[in-house]
Amino acid sequence: MLGDVRVGAVGLGTMPLSIEGRPDGARAVATVHAALDAGTTLLDTADSYHPPGGEPGEGELLVARALASYGGRTDGVLVATKGGRGRTADGGWTVNGRPEHLRRAAEASARRLGGGAIGLYQLHKPDPAVPYAESLGAVRELLDAGTVRLAGVSNVDAERILLAREVLGDRLVSVQNRYSPAVRDGGAELRLCAELGLAFLPWSPLGGISRSSLDGASALEEDPEFGAFHRVARARGVGPQRVALAWLLLSLSETVLPIPGASRPETARDSAAAAGLVLTEEELTELAAVRG
Repeated sequence: MLGDVRVGAVGLGTMPLSIEGRPDGARAVATVHAALDAGTTLLDTADSYHPPGGEPGEGELLVARALASYGGRTDGVLVATKGGRGRTADGGWTVNGRPEHLRRAAEASARRLGGGAIGLYQLHKPDPAVPYAESLGAVRELLDAGTVRLAGVSNVDAERILLAREVLGDRLVSVQNRYSPAVRDGGAELRLCAELGLAFLPWSPLGGISRSSLDGASALEEDPEFGAFHRVARARGVGPQRVALAWLLLSLSETVLPIPGASRPETARDSAAAAGLVLTEEELTELAAVRG
């Protein structure tokens, strides 16, 4: 659950479809369609998901095109976007949490996504030059104005989660932090989300099994450090990525909602299928012991 909205157990991170190394437009749209066909109902993007030198919002426009051209129903699809980051010409990333910037960015995102209220708007990253409460205040104003329906925060520690809850109340529904087989240092934030009833959206949830789209979206060679995921996958006749997602869903918290990226239709379908992979207690214990 994201607030009062029920979504599928696995979302789709669309970042690989709109940054450098992205597929052509037809395959990008086909990837979103494949995820929708497989039952995915949460699509995650950001206004900063564009190649260096590109225009803000390319990822949002892609999502809007994919939804508009989809042959099935889309009324149950929740689109999540983010504001507060940008790109430099050389491929770097910037942060801008000034309230006036966030208000303009959200209004532009809403137009690109079709003109209605943004389903889930996430503050992308704290800006060290701006008090976090001021950035959150801009999100609260967007909620009050109806520009945004639900709010989330990303790349935050437990203290900022509690501050966001104080400022946004029960309209804060999610936290998007990095968590994966390789990166497990967010346990305190994950547990806090469970206590507060907030959805925890791990970004780059396949770290250790696949590269992040920030590093190139190709799979990794089998790493002995993560061999347990490969052993379970071979025994089950599935890929280690599906096992990693099933582990995230089953072993951490009922509020975990992974958003793996995909750049091919078959990858999107495989990720969605993780919701149906039920691992045994023995398998979960083996995977939990890999790191951390």
